[in-house]
Amino acid sequence: MLQPRAYLQQTIRQCQCVRYLRRRLYATEAVPSTAAASDDSSSSDGKTVYHGDEHIAMKTYKPRTPGLRHLIRPINDHLYLGRAYLPLTYSRKGQHIGGRNHTGKISVRHRGAGHKRRIRVIDFDRMEGGKHRVERIEYDPGRSAHVALLSRSKPRDIKRAKHYRGFGQVNRIHSAHGDGITRVKEMPRDREYSYILAPQGMRAGEVVESFRKGISKEILRELGHSADAGMIASKTAWRGNCLPLHMIPTGTIIYNIGLYPKKGAQLCRAAGTYGVVVNKNEETEKTARYVNVKLQSGEVRRISRDACATIGISSNKNHNKAQLGKAGRSRWLGIRPTVRGVAMNACDHPHGGGRGKSKGNVHPVSIWGTLTKGGFKTRKRSNVNQYVVSARPRTQGRKAKQAAKN
Repeated sequence: MLQPRAYLQQTIRQCQCVRYLRRRLYATEAVPSTAAASDDSSSSDGKTVYHGDEHIAMKTYKPRTPGLRHLIRPINDHLYLGRAYLPLTYSRKGQHIGGRNHTGKISVRHRGAGHKRRIRVIDFDRMEGGKHRVERIEYDPGRSAHVALLSRSKPRDIKRAKHYRGFGQVNRIHSAHGDGITRVKEMPRDREYSYILAPQGMRAGEVVESFRKGISKEILRELGHSADAGMIASKTAWRGNCLPLHMIPTGTIIYNIGLYPKKGAQLCRAAGTYGVVVNKNEETEKTARYVNVKLQSGEVRRISRDACATIGISSNKNHNKAQLGKAGRSRWLGIRPTVRGVAMNACDHPHGGGRGKSKGNVHPVSIWGTLTKGGFKTRKRSNVNQYVVSARPRTQGRKAKQAAKN
């Protein structure tokens, strides 16, 4: 009875071997990888993440490793995958990386190490007029918002173009793509390049302008040399364009706001920040020198009418919704751990020392001894900012917020 069974097992193994060989004799068709799967094979196309009452589509990952389980990133498939434009960058070196000043002492704690970076030179002034083409949108490791690479033709005499040194030549720049292959990208020398802070929604191929030096002759010719502010705004107040504040209509959302004439932008430069033009104060000649701008904190501020501002909202608005997923990513960003004062020795912190989790029966203070939980005023009553029309609304903590809701 055992022999027939053994014979049947041998025939079954032979059939399985033949079937295996038949399956491997021909080549399988290669399926091209999509852009969403190029980052990581464990990534998903997107998942709706709930932050309060908001429904935001963020990029999540399958938990193949503990570090990927809680990793959440914004979906930025439009970003350029290569390196930055190297002529507009310089290396980030020096002892300031470790949070130290010129004497070598630590002035900012919890800084150090991190990945090597190159600092992008951003054009916050936007003084050059004319049309600029957006070449690409890039990630900048030195800031939370994205940057846009602009290009424009170099101003030159067409008759002397043959004698121009860079005419018809190209810059050969090595750029590493997402697939790990380094390619040579040719950038024409007869064009000027600059970086600006990209507004939300800007894509490659768009055209932006700066009107800080005035309105171009082409626009004045189209308007029939009309001085109507509404008609001028319809041609100039577009996303990504830089204008003086007095040329921006009331109620327009702006970012990259300057404070003084002939200077660069200083306010609303982080990801997702913006301000709103509230009032131009055109009643008298004296009040018309300033424009009232409301910031996201609720503060209304007077700014010079000749200061610059860019139309739109700063890009990467979901930056604060991301989760790093593991402690190592904070170290890659140059952020060192924050140690509690109770866990230190008595010589290192006012809360240190003792047996067990006790801070010595003292009020919560910082490492320098100042109170940390309210009641410690740092601003003098006499030193009031004259450019603040109405201060931001302040509360006294959780109880005041609950009372405001009720």
